[in-house]
Amino acid sequence: MPYVDRQNRICGFLDIEENENSGKFLRRYFILDTREDSFVWYMDNPQNLPSGSSRVGAIKLTYISKVSDATKLRPKAEFCFVMNAGMRKYFLQANDQQDLVEWVNVLNKAIKITVPKPLDSQPHPDNPSRQGECGKKQVSYRTDIVGGVPIITPTQKEEVNECGETIDRNNLKRSQSHLPYFTPKPPSDSAVIKAGYCVKQGAVMKNWKRRYFQLDENTIGYFKSELEKEPLRVIPLKEVHKVQECKQSDIMMRDNLFEIVTSSRTFYVQADSPEEMHSWIKAVSGAIVAQRGPGRSASSMRQARRLSNPCIQRYTSRTGECSTYVGSHAHRPSY
Repeated sequence: MPYVDRQNRICGFLDIEENENSGKFLRRYFILDTREDSFVWYMDNPQNLPSGSSRVGAIKLTYISKVSDATKLRPKAEFCFVMNAGMRKYFLQANDQQDLVEWVNVLNKAIKITVPKPLDSQPHPDNPSRQGECGKKQVSYRTDIVGGVPIITPTQKEEVNECGETIDRNNLKRSQSHLPYFTPKPPSDSAVIKAGYCVKQGAVMKNWKRRYFQLDENTIGYFKSELEKEPLRVIPLKEVHKVQECKQSDIMMRDNLFEIVTSSRTFYVQADSPEEMHSWIKAVSGAIVAQRGPGRSASSMRQARRLSNPCIQRYTSRTGECSTYVGSHAHRPSY
């Protein structure tokens, strides 16, 4: 579902047909920023990408004339909608019907807000060309009017990133063509309760990496991807003290952050949306309750196991010795 991040931008994952009429949809992370008049997409959440990573694509909101359901236009693409931008139609896939409706609504609302006033379209000779925060290089553009919609095309093949470094699109290194989609992993011996991609913080380097998480009735583990058979780590639910929304999310500057607290470590995990975060918290908490019973923590479980041990030691006050009782039979010290 689209959500509002700390910068008051609407964000979320969608699949987009980047090459027109290819029929191939790739998973991307989208940011709708009405203040910047832009709808941009990245390989992943920029928080999880290396510093200075370039965006994959962008559209000015003023170029988008309409956003609508495209189920009839693309019957084979589930939850599909279309953005009309000049001569190009951008087809996108949402995660479900509610996700589709929400994206269509927020995009249509955004393009209504950002329609420029007639006076604003006139150039101001006294206003010098603006320089970017990091000294962006100015690129010349050609403006064409097609069907009443202004289409601006750069006349230079160079592009400049946020800190003024020239980028050659042809030499961009793509480590992967798209993010792995949320395909289910084959069930193991225990039935899988929930599975999907999240981003977790490393224990040593404190870097953030996308991992495929899988929860069953006894454990929660994470894999490098859903294609891997062996997990990178498995956390037994009996060792989990609690799972909750992270109270340090403001300090870490991470949206949708929750924590899995064990006796040895606290795992910080970032979901793709607030709904997904609450879904994981509910699923893990529910699995813990189902395993232990309501109101039983990890420490109370350990205490219960100690008390359930048939071998009980009793301190004898008269002799200062211990007598050990096993079942109904007792071995008492001689006086």
